[in-house]
Amino acid sequence: MADNRTMAQMLQAPIEGYEDAIVVPPINANNFELKQPLINLVQSNKFTGRQDPHNHLRFFNKVTSTFRHPEVPNTSVKLLLFPFSLDGEARDWLDKEPPRSILTWDDLVSKFINQYFPPSKTTYYRNEIITFYQKPNEAFNEAWERFKGLLRQCPHHGFSELHQLDTFYNSLNSNDQDALDSAAGGNFLDKMPQEGLAIIESKSKVRYSRSRASDSRVSTDAPLSNSSSSNNSFDMQQIAASLEDKMTIKMNQMIDTNEKL
Repeated sequence: MADNRTMAQMLQAPIEGYEDAIVVPPINANNFELKQPLINLVQSNKFTGRQDPHNHLRFFNKVTSTFRHPEVPNTSVKLLLFPFSLDGEARDWLDKEPPRSILTWDDLVSKFINQYFPPSKTTYYRNEIITFYQKPNEAFNEAWERFKGLLRQCPHHGFSELHQLDTFYNSLNSNDQDALDSAAGGNFLDKMPQEGLAIIESKSKVRYSRSRASDSRVSTDAPLSNSSSSNNSFDMQQIAASLEDKMTIKMNQMIDTNEKL
């Protein structure tokens, strides 16, 4: 069929291709509206491409779970709000995705994670978990928090709870292994996984492990400057913990405010 447009018409910019990558299912509910406080809360923790994508999704899921409408699926709310949670490089990434290429929340999560947590990262963190070991002079609770941090950074690591506990137990120095065995009333690995986890969590609440206490006794004759440095480190940990508590309280207050609107 002949094209009867003039050259000027042919040179005009096309009007197609401006649709968003995310396709939100039709919402036919009455009185449905995304409140500005909810949008503000989503935007308070924008992802730019340089943060942990799993932490971003955890925060986003927590925020969007505060919005409930009997006629609107939560996944539709997430599809509507997710672009507001991105900025910079991450926003550019979403804008460059093909139009109408993301049809469900699962599609969006899959593309987002694969973009900012590629398979090479998964391999790296799996290796870090498998080869984990307690560092010299590292307290039990510090080692446990570091191990949990690796698991949290790669939630799809694929290791069972049994494998995780076995890996952590065998990574410990002999003093801390003995302490776990003592707390278990025998061999730690003879306990059920849930019992073993409870023992570890209970022991990790003690600020210093037996190995750290032993190190402290050995260094009683150390110069005063070392003691001062240790105190400064303790002060910084207290400050960091206080700031984290304040941010948690602030976020909970914002969520409560949103639920009342």
